[in-house]
Amino acid sequence: MGLVVSDDGWRMPDWLWERMASLLPGPPPHPLGCHRPRVPNRDAMDAILLVLRTGMQWNALNATGVCSSSAAHRRFQEWEQAGVFHEFWRQGLLDYDAVVGIDWAWLAADGAMTKAPLGGPRTGPNPTDRAKKGRNGRSSAKARESRSGSSTRAPTATTTRC
Repeated sequence: MGLVVSDDGWRMPDWLWERMASLLPGPPPHPLGCHRPRVPNRDAMDAILLVLRTGMQWNALNATGVCSSSAAHRRFQEWEQAGVFHEFWRQGLLDYDAVVGIDWAWLAADGAMTKAPLGGPRTGPNPTDRAKKGRNGRSSAKARESRSGSSTRAPTATTTRC
């Protein structure tokens, strides 16, 4: 299909694809009832995993030839909303627990849903604002009249009717 013509080590192995394929939902119906053939699910999944593993941008997929970036991203959104990746992760954890075992006594989670405890008024102002008090004189309409404060204006040309 493009630059990648053989297994380059980034593709999903067959045994893993068999497990993943059973989780995928059917394609959504097209509003007009017809459309171009969809990219094969395996190609889309290989492209998605390539992006997730390497951190490359979606648009960089076009150069790899695995799958177009728009098709891969669209499929990623469909499958994420359908819960495919969550279920795949859950099944992987259950398999790991059955084979190796998860020691739940050593499980730890950390997170914060509040502001940092050292924040507050003692931290001072944002260093990027340099203690500015509102808009500056150049952007203010009142200050633009005159720097001396005088509100007189220079006479402008007027037209008269003949």
